[in-house]
Amino acid sequence: MANPPKLKTAVTASERLKNLRNTFGTRFGEAPVFYACAPGRVNLIGEHIDYCGYAVLPMAIEQNILTAVSMNNTNTIRLANTNPNYKDFALSCSGDIAIDRDNPQWHNYFLCGLKGIKETFGITRLTGMTCIVDGTIPPNAGLSSSSALVCCAGLLAMEANKKSLSKVELAEICAKSERYIGTEGGGMDHSISFLAERGTAKLIEFQPLQTTSVKLPDAAAFVISNCCVEMNKATSSHFNIRVVECLIAAKMLARAVNLDLSRALTLAQVQTELNASLDEMLALVEEVLHYEPYSREEICKVLGITAEQLSTDLLSANTQHVTHFKLYHRAKHVYSEAARVLQFKSVCDSDFPESIQLLGELMNQSHESCRDLYECSCPELEQLVEICLRSGAMGSRLTGAGWGGCAVSLIPSDSVDYFLQAVRGAYYLPDPHRAAMEKQSLFVSKPSGGAAIFLEE
Repeated sequence: MANPPKLKTAVTASERLKNLRNTFGTRFGEAPVFYACAPGRVNLIGEHIDYCGYAVLPMAIEQNILTAVSMNNTNTIRLANTNPNYKDFALSCSGDIAIDRDNPQWHNYFLCGLKGIKETFGITRLTGMTCIVDGTIPPNAGLSSSSALVCCAGLLAMEANKKSLSKVELAEICAKSERYIGTEGGGMDHSISFLAERGTAKLIEFQPLQTTSVKLPDAAAFVISNCCVEMNKATSSHFNIRVVECLIAAKMLARAVNLDLSRALTLAQVQTELNASLDEMLALVEEVLHYEPYSREEICKVLGITAEQLSTDLLSANTQHVTHFKLYHRAKHVYSEAARVLQFKSVCDSDFPESIQLLGELMNQSHESCRDLYECSCPELEQLVEICLRSGAMGSRLTGAGWGGCAVSLIPSDSVDYFLQAVRGAYYLPDPHRAAMEKQSLFVSKPSGGAAIFLEE
């Protein structure tokens, strides 16, 4: 497995790199050997459908996780963070890597990346390392700070242990290893973090994992705004409940059309098995699934399974308490959102004179579906999106898991300054908490590059 080009890069030290090097030297009395970097991302469209098997359309952002690394012979991996709110941590190189699902501290995401590399290569004793992490991605904001940390840790563990993987392999390993912390997510965050290219968004398809560059309209700018409500996927069941509902919905649709229920089917796989269009799948949802939530008893009866099988085979650890499931709503969102992703790419590829307006309409439809069918918004996000639209956005939608975090808005390039001023005045300045966070909560981002190892020139 050859190391792909552009994964390891010589760079002239930036101000941030110099500051991190100085911090490392002050803390540990030595210089870093190398740096690993993994970007966050903003998903332009395609929310909550990657774990259902459907393509998504994100871009990497300029904010990232940057880690300075040196190797040691102490049989210990030492972790520190430039943010004083995140405590230091150390673990043995030869012991089992235990990840506490019930108390997901920052270092547990780092451990996910280490554990993924350790298990992939069957490494008995990892190389001793000293690491300082510096992050510029707002945490719990739906911009993939946690997954970027997993990716950064996986990348630096590969480098320190003198292993070689392609970016695709790294993305797949990190997507699987983040599940150690209890989040049953898809592979979008890790894929864009590794496979992003500067200047272009990416259509990311799964099974097999592959990406296609998508050129965004020159006259369009994308502005990210944080509603300042944090939502940690690993500390709540909202996210995993949606994953489970989609899984059960796929099983219910498969039962209705006599597909093999013994297989682990996603909503996308049901479509593939039927060789149906997305419009035909939406029609099937209307025909098969009822609007009212399904009880456990009804699901068991339709699928021909016991209550114990439902709990063990379909529910995750933190969804065992759920008694009713909104299968119609979730399936309808997934199939309609999958169609919007393809329409978004088609508009970008065609570059119509009215492209920005069409893309904005698709983003607005996506937000309405996330709000009404997937129910992953919150009052603050709704207020923020409304203000963004009122301030000149052609389209605005929640991005990331939801229940807090960020909105992404499509703005004509020549209107960005007015938009920023209007949103700042209407959403951030009237509230002291938001005003204090405004500088890191409202920003324009261009498509950034993917994860890399940095060696100073």
